Amino acid sequence: MKYVVVSGGVISGIGKGVLASSTGLLLKTLGLRVTSIKIDPYMNIDAGTMSPLEHGECFVLNDGGEVDLDLGNYERYLNITLTRDHNITTGKVYSKVIEKERNGDYLGKTVQVVPHLTNAIQDWIERVARIPVDKSGQQPDVCIIELGGTVGDIESAPFVEALRQFQFRVGRDNFALIHVSLVPVIHGEQKTKPTQAAIKDLRSLGLSPDMIACRCSSTLDTATVEKIAMFCHVGPEQVLAVHDVNSTYHVPLLLREQKQMDFLTDRLKLKSLNLSSEMKTKGAELLSRWSSVTTSHDRSFETVSIAIVGKYTNLHDSYLSVIKALEHSAMRCERKLEIVWVESSNLESDSQETNKADFHKAWHSLCCADGILVPGGFGSRGIEGMVLAAKWARENNIPYLGICLGLQIAVMDFVRHVLGIEGSNSQESDPEYPEEKASVVYMPDVDQEKLGGTMRLGLHSTHFREGTEWSSLRKLYGGANIVNERHRHRYEVNPKLVDDIEAKGLQFIGRDESGNRMEILELQSHPYFVGTQYHPEYLSKVLDPSKPILGLVAAASGILSDVIENKSQLYEGDF
Repeated sequence: MKYVVVSGGVISGIGKGVLASSTGLLLKTLGLRVTSIKIDPYMNIDAGTMSPLEHGECFVLNDGGEVDLDLGNYERYLNITLTRDHNITTGKVYSKVIEKERNGDYLGKTVQVVPHLTNAIQDWIERVARIPVDKSGQQPDVCIIELGGTVGDIESAPFVEALRQFQFRVGRDNFALIHVSLVPVIHGEQKTKPTQAAIKDLRSLGLSPDMIACRCSSTLDTATVEKIAMFCHVGPEQVLAVHDVNSTYHVPLLLREQKQMDFLTDRLKLKSLNLSSEMKTKGAELLSRWSSVTTSHDRSFETVSIAIVGKYTNLHDSYLSVIKALEHSAMRCERKLEIVWVESSNLESDSQETNKADFHKAWHSLCCADGILVPGGFGSRGIEGMVLAAKWARENNIPYLGICLGLQIAVMDFVRHVLGIEGSNSQESDPEYPEEKASVVYMPDVDQEKLGGTMRLGLHSTHFREGTEWSSLRKLYGGANIVNERHRHRYEVNPKLVDDIEAKGLQFIGRDESGNRMEILELQSHPYFVGTQYHPEYLSKVLDPSKPILGLVAAASGILSDVIENKSQLYEGDF
């Protein structure tokens, strides 16, 4: 097993996740099987209870793990399926060590950070790195490990020490470290001092970088590269200039141009792995497809605008998977994507009294968009604005996709304005609302007290009903009878109102295994009015876009029928 560690210095949010994903992708283009692990130094057990405005979105895996958003990057780039154990947090590791101590597994020893906690981290990495993550079921060849946070922070110290020890446990030929740093431009001059200081801190902790990835706004000057190489004790070929590009999907090609794989192939003795000709061919095909998609997207000139009507719009990372899935679909439709952010509370009538400028701006943005997407969320704030957005899309034939909460919003609009149950609400917004009139109710089989890991989580199957062959979404799925998608919700459509809703034309074309839980809705008389109780964005890949989101972008672009008819565009290979 080969290990490539990606760490960061100077500032957080510097792009370690994209660099780790891009490096993994390039290793796959060599024909290698790649997996990935994310280390998060926070005390939380997982990301499930964290506010999206605090930490960005919570990404959900097949096994129901609520994890850091960077695992979504890995899955999207590498076309792999990770587990909750691929996200290591301080809370998880301490819990494991304390559990062993309580069970007497340490045989009376004084339990300490070194060696007990650091050994637990290393054991965790070695165990998880060998878990098969692709459809072949075979053990990966390379594991990318991203160390979250900034090296030097007190909370990451045990993980840095564990990795310092780990390099000797696995051997020099099996361990490489890429450190991501910042090269700011001050008064037109590229400054190297922050990078020099970051590398000095890293070396003082016992880790020496094999490559330094320098984030910068523009291409690094030759003099800057040479200066970093000289003062950081590396060769110029070990300094990667990761400057701003048109999109993050260009980063793998940027790294390839700088011969990153040539260096890692030599440094990790990758040629000794004796790859089959079939795997090498698959790797070459992957590179060709990736290059084709990214370069053709650069040549796109038609634009499609999608309004995201949400409640966490102040931090776009709250909807990172939705954004990425929209980008994947726009690339497939050969359109330039324009995302229009609409704070849902600004659409509400109260906003017209308190802030008229925001009210009119929000409605102008919504009305001018080619398509409308209402993503998932929790709580009562902004709900009424989302209902108005769904009503606008339904009544004006604007392509609409509601995800999780967005499906429930579409139902609330329909129940209020078509069924005539005025003020019909969700029991999440109003727990005391009468159940017989509520559009959305609490699921009876989830914990209503504890919040962490107690929702309907992970991969579940959705069954299309007979007689729904007309459905645009079902056609996008290739006419499938069953689809498997990831869920994260506590509430569901009130089953007592389903018959009345369907009698008025809004069809629940997909349901769960029991047939009692509504999973997909679609309005047949509409160009594209779809809602999914699951989160389709979690399974979207760069080369294999999410079908519901592809449908929205295609409908908003006016090419939905073309995309459905060209079935070869809907399916990609497994590698």
